[in-house]
Amino acid sequence: MSHPVIDTDECIACGVCVDTCPADVLSLGDSSAEVTDADACVACGACKDACPAGAITEIAED
Repeated sequence: MSHPVIDTDECIACGVCVDTCPADVLSLGDSSAEVTDADACVACGACKDACPAGAITEIAED
């Protein structure tokens, strides 16, 4: 599986990824989105696709 990684320097804290994630993996912190439950990630890529700042990448786990 994979999970999202947030580039906090690029994140604009808009919350679009949080609203888009079907598995509630992300939450909105004070200055950026945060991965709060990586184990729940279903690797759908919705957060990455929805991010207007391009601040999300996915890291594959073995």
